[in-house]
Amino acid sequence: MLFYALKTIVTLILIIAAAEIAKRSSLIGGLVASVPIVSVMAMVWLYVDTQDAEKVAMLARSILWLVLPSLSLFVSLPILLNQGINFWISLAGSLAVMIACYLLMLFVLGQSGFLDH
Repeated sequence: MLFYALKTIVTLILIIAAAEIAKRSSLIGGLVASVPIVSVMAMVWLYVDTQDAEKVAMLARSILWLVLPSLSLFVSLPILLNQGINFWISLAGSLAVMIACYLLMLFVLGQSGFLDH
């Protein structure tokens, strides 16, 4: 139980740090946020929990393919905001685009047999 508390605290600290840094510098905040901290931490926690390098490799491959649809949020959000659309509406629209891209990627991966692994 202590290990789960530690994982939670470390994760929260990194997320809060990225948000606080972004208040001072969007470039450095973006750099911190763009580093795949969540992915790296997930791989570390998975390995620590299972000691199974193959599971970590499979997770890394899955992350690779599923990062691609997430990029649609970072393309669509600034476009919508620059059009003068309200932040919350722009965010909701960008999330909808991202979800659609995820569903498309999952369909493509399913058709290619990747999801069978």
